[in-house]
Amino acid sequence: MKTNVMAVVGSTGKTGERVLSQLQARGYNTRGLSRNSEYAFDWNDQNSWKIALEGVETAYVTYFPDLALPKAEHDIRAFVDLSKTLGLKHIVLLSGRGEDGAQLAENILINSGLEWNIVRASWFMQNFSESVMLDGLKAGELVLPEPKANEPFIDVDDITDVAVAALTRADLRNQVLEITGPELLSFASCVQSIAEASQRHIRFQTASIDAYLAAAKAQGVPEDMAWLMNELFVHVLDGRNESTTNTVADVLGRPARNFKHYVEKMAATGVWNESL
Repeated sequence: MKTNVMAVVGSTGKTGERVLSQLQARGYNTRGLSRNSEYAFDWNDQNSWKIALEGVETAYVTYFPDLALPKAEHDIRAFVDLSKTLGLKHIVLLSGRGEDGAQLAENILINSGLEWNIVRASWFMQNFSESVMLDGLKAGELVLPEPKANEPFIDVDDITDVAVAALTRADLRNQVLEITGPELLSFASCVQSIAEASQRHIRFQTASIDAYLAAAKAQGVPEDMAWLMNELFVHVLDGRNESTTNTVADVLGRPARNFKHYVEKMAATGVWNESL
């Protein structure tokens, strides 16, 4: 067992859970941090941070719900300042590709004087199987604001492998690792692939952003999540991310997984089977 403590902030999230599991399997001394963990950590309660981070040398950090939110810059600054006070040496921050707000948070870490990495990822493939889109797919109709561009969706398992490499390899320190999947895809084509693999008829419908957000708020979606949806579909999906990178291959020595691999793997689990 390696003695230095590695913390995973957001250890119950899509990447956090996987990163924590992989570090533990490799014998690292880990500390999973979430609102309900032994060492409780809540982004909305700074009083919880100090005890959670005491004794930590390295941290993988995911910000909930997204670094694009305006308050993320303030929270990351406070987190970095506390980390320096406590003697934390290296932070790996998960960030969103093409998000203006996220880059403000990134710059705080980059200029902190700590060792750092930014893992700047495109949209997750797992948003189709582990997030709000899942309910619509199971019901047979996914409704989203009309996308303006295609997206190089990335498998969360690839994000995990790159993040673990950044946490454990000294040769990667102090780098932005911008990672994408290997292909540009439309949301419509993704839904079609899911429908074919799960042998179901699933419709993909679009709505204006105003109509979509009005319906979401009527269903109780919080204001910050509604703001985030507007930011992502109006600004981030404006074409700025219509390109791929080779970073996954450069870091891991293998190509990034494609959407077909993800869909076949997930369809075999029955995750998109019709809701009863």
